[in-house]
Amino acid sequence: MEYRRLGSTGLKVSALSYGAWVTFGRQVGRTQARELIALAYDRGVNFFDNAETYNAGDAERLMGDVIADLRLPRDAYTVSSKVYFGAVTDPKPTQRGLSRKHVFDACHQALQRLRVDYLDLYFCHRADPDTPILETVLAMDALVRQGKVMYWGTSEWTAVQIEEAHRVAREHHLIAPSMEQPQYNLLHRERFEREYAPLYERYGMGTTIWSPLASGLLTGKYNDGVPDDSRLGQPGNAWLRDEKLENDGTWLHTVRALAPIAADLGLPLATMSLAWCLKNPHVSTVILGASRTSQLEANLGALDAVSLLDDDVMRRIDGVLGQRSP
Repeated sequence: MEYRRLGSTGLKVSALSYGAWVTFGRQVGRTQARELIALAYDRGVNFFDNAETYNAGDAERLMGDVIADLRLPRDAYTVSSKVYFGAVTDPKPTQRGLSRKHVFDACHQALQRLRVDYLDLYFCHRADPDTPILETVLAMDALVRQGKVMYWGTSEWTAVQIEEAHRVAREHHLIAPSMEQPQYNLLHRERFEREYAPLYERYGMGTTIWSPLASGLLTGKYNDGVPDDSRLGQPGNAWLRDEKLENDGTWLHTVRALAPIAADLGLPLATMSLAWCLKNPHVSTVILGASRTSQLEANLGALDAVSLLDDDVMRRIDGVLGQRSP
């Protein structure tokens, strides 16, 4: 495993990490979760990603139970949570958002569900238009100073909003965000590569990227339909299926055009897609979301494939995507 600094912090996270989004408590039960987390940890993964809203808190409960059952040393792994959407299906006004109250309540609830004394990473899952950014920064600063959070960050905030968080932190002598968790993959790259570009140098922002395989599109398994046992075929994921597949077929066309490049490298398309993400120097860690140990084992091999993506291969990929890599 390769370990990378989380931006300009001193924290080192595994280049490949493991997350619970839309799998834990749905596709993945307790036995599978134990096998997956044990495999990831044995292969050097030291960052496990979660959020209050994942399966209404059950994903955190499952992950916390499994990590406790495996008796992983607390100082050998990092775990995250995210706050904004709430952990109940029909939240009251104080059960969601980034108000000081909900940020504090959600942190303490996550600690209980994950069965830990502190969160290594705590993300503002989206920006909150109803809460001043200063209020949120103050709340995060307080949690860090209390020792309940080690590092805080944002997820899918605009660059302007992140800049504002850094500005108010600087002006009020508060702890600023250390990392952003954006979507980044071969089909979704503009924000990460263009909009966020100034943030990496100016603030040393780290990144924990999600959906590196575009919810499975970049495995090629949806090229001929949606398998019932796939992520997009799961009950309750119709919104995700519509988002990924109903775009005039453009993304599927791109995926089919990328497949020959992977084949020429002797790689599965998923492995090439993950290696492409890892090749970007601004990526701190790539969050994997495998629901089977065979998938996870295969995806963990992506690190070995990064060296195969030379300049010629990157130009071929850019030719398919229609834009140059940074």
